[in-house]
Amino acid sequence: MSTDTSAGPEVLADPATDPAGSRGTRVRVLEVIEETADARSFVVEPLDGSPASYRAGQFLTVRVPDIGTGSARCYSLSSSPHTDPAMKFTVKRVAGGHGSNWLCDTVAAGTELEVLPPAGTFTPASLDEPVVLVAGGSGITPVIAIAKSILVAGGGDVVLIYANRDQDSVIFGRELQELEQRFADRLSVLHVLESVQGYPTRRTLSLLLRPFADRTVYICGPTPLMNLAVEVCAAVGFPASRVHSERFLSLQSDPFGTAPAAAPAADAEVVARVRVRIDGGEHDVPWTAGRKLLDALLDAGIEAPYSCREGACSACVCALTKGRVELARNEILTEDDLNEGYILACQAEPVSDEIAIEY
Repeated sequence: MSTDTSAGPEVLADPATDPAGSRGTRVRVLEVIEETADARSFVVEPLDGSPASYRAGQFLTVRVPDIGTGSARCYSLSSSPHTDPAMKFTVKRVAGGHGSNWLCDTVAAGTELEVLPPAGTFTPASLDEPVVLVAGGSGITPVIAIAKSILVAGGGDVVLIYANRDQDSVIFGRELQELEQRFADRLSVLHVLESVQGYPTRRTLSLLLRPFADRTVYICGPTPLMNLAVEVCAAVGFPASRVHSERFLSLQSDPFGTAPAAAPAADAEVVARVRVRIDGGEHDVPWTAGRKLLDALLDAGIEAPYSCREGACSACVCALTKGRVELARNEILTEDDLNEGYILACQAEPVSDEIAIEY
């Protein structure tokens, strides 16, 4: 079921928190879809008519009214750039959740929202390789986008293990059934319902995951389920490099502001040089004392991706290919991610004087 409005566009933004210098862009809500009793999908299009550019598994950062808990929330895109005509993000109500309740109670077709560009690295490296997807509750949101992209635009096989409280809690139930019918030879959906089988256990996940240990796995859902799935993957033989999970934390600052940290002093010492590969180009950037890597890149005019600036999302992740850095804060990268050379540009501080990174 969808909701609509015959009134003109409603702009739900407080001018005090929507400054002219915002780095956000405007989107219009085309449709609100009731997925379950407590989950809604919001279909949006850019107000300026520009085509939306994103990858399956990425998220949108949405401005919400600020009541002292931060002015933005990150929501995964459930749409696929290969199958859906417009972007769609999905929100499940959280008890006491400021952002989720505001969106579900207030936003309707015609509403204008402010968002940051799609971001995130929870994306498949290839659409032609077989994968196993593990989702719990609203964690299905980026997972179904990955599944649709592989099935429609690639040649990989997909096994989806989807855990929910009961049948009524299954988000995208009809869409999953249609995908199973259309791709019967390439998609298998295994539902685990707490009302029937009980909460997923280590033994249950081991039995379900073990036959697919040669595949890449993508995991999204409640933290206990994700932690358990990651542990089980390690126990049944998945290489750590093939296990990917998506985690979000509430943002405490405003990621829409254009002003980074205070500008470096005119006589600030250059403590490192950074060779940067991004968007097919290569740049040599001076890194001055007291700055994070992201600030050094932005100072040099490089449009490096970022969202939260708090080390709590993956929007600014890049690969360290030379040198050493320290992360002032890290709430998102695992030990395996760090060992593979991934860093957060918004939290990186120089240790060596020659550094190279790639986006």
